[in-house]
Amino acid sequence: MPDKSSEDSNTPSSKSSEGMIFALVGNPNCGKTTLFNALTGLKQKVGNYPGVTVERKEGECFLTHGEKVRIIDLPGAYSLNARSPDEAVLRDVLLGRRKDTPKLERVIIVLDASNLERHLYLTTQILELGIPCILALNMMDVAHERDLVIDFQALSESFGGIPVIPMEASKRKGITELKQSMAQAEVPASEFRVSFAEEIQSGLKSSWNELKTSGVLVNEGSLLEPLYLLSDHDPTHYGTKNKQMDAIHDCQNKLANQFPGWEDKLVAARYDAIHDITQKAIRRPDEIESTFTDKLDAVFLHPVWGWVALLLILGLLFGLIFKVADGPMGWIESLFAWAGDWVTGRMNEGDLRDLIVDGVIAGVGGVVIFLPQILILFFFIGMMEDTGYMARIAFMMDRLMSRVGLNGKSFLPLLSSHACAVPGVMATRTIDNPKDRLITILVSPLAGCSARLPVYLLMIAVLVPSDEIPILTKVFFLLLMYGLGIGGAFFFAWIFHKRLLKGDGAPMILELPAYKKPAFTAVLWHVWERTRIFVRRAGTVILGISILLWFAVTYPKSDNPDPSVAMEYSLAGKVGKIIEPVIQPMGYDWKIGIGLIASFAAREVFVSTMSIIYSVEESEGIEPLRDRLRSERKADGTPVYTARVCLSLMVFYVFAMQCLSTVAVVKRETNGWKWPLFQIAYMTITACVGALLVYQIGGMLGYA
Repeated sequence: MPDKSSEDSNTPSSKSSEGMIFALVGNPNCGKTTLFNALTGLKQKVGNYPGVTVERKEGECFLTHGEKVRIIDLPGAYSLNARSPDEAVLRDVLLGRRKDTPKLERVIIVLDASNLERHLYLTTQILELGIPCILALNMMDVAHERDLVIDFQALSESFGGIPVIPMEASKRKGITELKQSMAQAEVPASEFRVSFAEEIQSGLKSSWNELKTSGVLVNEGSLLEPLYLLSDHDPTHYGTKNKQMDAIHDCQNKLANQFPGWEDKLVAARYDAIHDITQKAIRRPDEIESTFTDKLDAVFLHPVWGWVALLLILGLLFGLIFKVADGPMGWIESLFAWAGDWVTGRMNEGDLRDLIVDGVIAGVGGVVIFLPQILILFFFIGMMEDTGYMARIAFMMDRLMSRVGLNGKSFLPLLSSHACAVPGVMATRTIDNPKDRLITILVSPLAGCSARLPVYLLMIAVLVPSDEIPILTKVFFLLLMYGLGIGGAFFFAWIFHKRLLKGDGAPMILELPAYKKPAFTAVLWHVWERTRIFVRRAGTVILGISILLWFAVTYPKSDNPDPSVAMEYSLAGKVGKIIEPVIQPMGYDWKIGIGLIASFAAREVFVSTMSIIYSVEESEGIEPLRDRLRSERKADGTPVYTARVCLSLMVFYVFAMQCLSTVAVVKRETNGWKWPLFQIAYMTITACVGALLVYQIGGMLGYA
């Protein structure tokens, strides 16, 4: 292993003016995010590392004596042998290779106490870097349930006397002890090392000289940097120049030729060392009984009952979206109606009053009214993630997704996209295989994101009046739209895998965490973050578009007293009339055409657009939009929003891109405009064809 000089390069620097810097690291599903939230509370900043779309989270924490420290939450990873952008960022930060991140002074390694042998792999790699570390053994309650007895003193001594803190972060147990350990003036750097064959060490020394000459390395004398760079076979992770990548590839080839299987030998040596440590520090029960997790998995991972359970859970979710959210939606609707009446009663008649009432209040209110239903969706996703059930869904989906050329890891970004496609696309960074990652990026926006939900709910409300049809019918239509989106994602993934991006996929390696009680604080924090993004979007993007749209449907003005005729004379009306012949075969009139154009910025803008259009037309107060759409008639007296039109619109928004934020993120993820433009093209064509078929085939079958 590396000589003593490798440790000197990582000696903690003096405290910065903003406080000592700690890093939180650990495997996925170890409770790291829960601990980060417990330590930092609301004092967090979230962004991306420059050059990559890997999330960067920083926060402030006050220790037991009031000392302020900075905490960086590094991406979860299984090892420093990078297989994804997430792991590459972790490796580069720990090695001091990222200029945008300060040198780490101390590291808190979070481990799942019930699965120590698996989690110690990354731990031993980090300890070898010579950075002072604290081990936080999280999920001690799960370890106790499995009758595991951990000798904390033996574990600490195995790693040179570093602090070992037992914790249950979800219950805030151990937080005080951790802060006390963080506040210590001196925390020892571990001298733990895994020995490996002399010839491999000699090969790494030779590689070190070559890589140093080419300017790749930043650490003096350390063999760990070339070790982890040479075990990374994806050039997109390096962030180096072409000549430097050539040097890395040359060294990789030389090591592979001189010492075949050198990486496998290092892995085996590390696991042998870990086995020796766990034999001393962990006492397991003589007879291993079925755990609570095993009993639940017998149902949730069953080839039949697992799918039944999943459908029941999704059915419950959509049922709550309609039933529980109905009351709060009525309150919000009444609040915006009151606001419109209040402004109308206190302002003189004129364009400014119309702008506030028909533009701002009607436009923003038309979207915010769906906030309770979106909150329920976010809460359920957070609960599934925090309990460990989300990983089971990915496991079940792996066999199905393998048939379209993907694996279960691709399902996690797809499921995240049901909240918002932007984090869903960014979540693809955890996918090892570049081809799988690109295909997942291309199909992720087909998942039914929360921006589509207002459109679906509005059309279902028009199509299925609550006073006439049972709620299960509404649930059926909503499930149908979400199922259509997932089915479309699978279909196009299969097409892209077979025709567009040929090559072998990668097998899925996924750790199934133990089921645990949800940390409601963490779940509510997740809901708060998503809600804040939604409300901020309503207060910025939708507000801005609503104001512009009001001007477009109001000017230039007409002398005709008929509001409908006056709107046709406006700029928006003229544009709608121009495209009406194109969209008429799908059942849409020029007013719907205005909504389609406006919603290219964001799908939910369609709802605010309809609110503005019909508020501008409405001369007496604000009428609930769904009732207004039901009463809308063509010149011949027939309804505009028939069953065929409502279904056609929903199908259009299932497949249409209609989200500039997602386009921008895809452009960043794929480093160019080629794939975003392709994505816009194939999704728009599919949306138009799908909507056309629904409307025309429905007419052939005799539906109105």
